[in-house]
Amino acid sequence: PRLLSQFFFADERVTRVVAEINGLDAELDPQQYLVLLNQLHLSQAHLLAVLERIMEECIPTQRYSRDYLVKFPEELLVDNLGNHMLFAAECLLAGTFLEVEESDGAQLRPQARNLLCSLELVRRVLREQSLSQPNSYPEPVRAVLIQFDRLFAEFELSYVSSLVAVKSPDEIYRQQEIIVLFCETVERALHLGYLTQEMIDGYEPLLMFTIPRLAIISGLLIYPEGPLSLERSPEEMSRVFSPFYNLLKKIRDLLRVLSAEELCLLERSLCTAE
Repeated sequence: PRLLSQFFFADERVTRVVAEINGLDAELDPQQYLVLLNQLHLSQAHLLAVLERIMEECIPTQRYSRDYLVKFPEELLVDNLGNHMLFAAECLLAGTFLEVEESDGAQLRPQARNLLCSLELVRRVLREQSLSQPNSYPEPVRAVLIQFDRLFAEFELSYVSSLVAVKSPDEIYRQQEIIVLFCETVERALHLGYLTQEMIDGYEPLLMFTIPRLAIISGLLIYPEGPLSLERSPEEMSRVFSPFYNLLKKIRDLLRVLSAEELCLLERSLCTAE
C-alpha cells in the first residue's frame, strides 16, 4: 500500500519496456514495436498517476497552481492530458514537431528538456528513497518534487497555448456570467411554475431545450445588464452569443411589445414545445 513502493514497481515497468524498445529493430518487427509503444504509453500513464498521488501526499500545500486549466478548451481536459504532455516533451527534445509549428517547437524545447531532466531526477530520487526509507519524504525529496511540479505546469501551459487560443480572463468571466444567468433562469422558472424540482432532479431531457430558451428571454428582458446585454458590442459578448447579435436584437424588439400575459404564455409554450 505504500506509494513509494508502488512508484518503484511502476518505474521498473517503464524501464523494462524502454529497454525492450531499444533492443528491437522496428523495421524487422513493426507489429511488436507498436505493441511495445502502447505498453510504454500505459506504463508511463501509471507512473505519472502514482507520482501525482505522491505529490498530493508529500507536498499538498506547495503544489503549483493549476488555475490556468480553466483557460483550456474543454476537449483538452481529459484524464491522459499529463501523459500527452510528457509524450510531447519527448518529441520536442527529439526534434519532432507533431502538433506545433517549428518556430514554436524551437522555443518550447528548452522547457521540454528541463521537464524531462527533472522527471529523471525525480525517478532516481524516489527509487532511492523507496529502497531506503519508503515511509518518509525528507526535504531533498520534497524539493525535487516541487521543482518537477512547477516545470510540468509551466510546460503544460506553454505547450497548450501554442496549440490553441486559450481563453482570456474576460472570456472566462463572460462564461461565468452565463452560468449565473442560467441559474437565475432556473430559479425564476421554478418560482413561476414553468419547471418543477422533479424535472430537474430527474434530468428531464426537455430541459436541454427549455432552459436555454428561457435564459434568452431572461437575458434580454429580466436581466438586461447581464451576458446578453445588447448595449455591448458583439466583440464584448461571449463567443456563445456574439454570432447571433443581430438576431438577439430582433428577438428583444419583439419581446418588448408583448404584454405580461403574452410573455407568460410564450414562456410556458417554450417549456413544452419541441
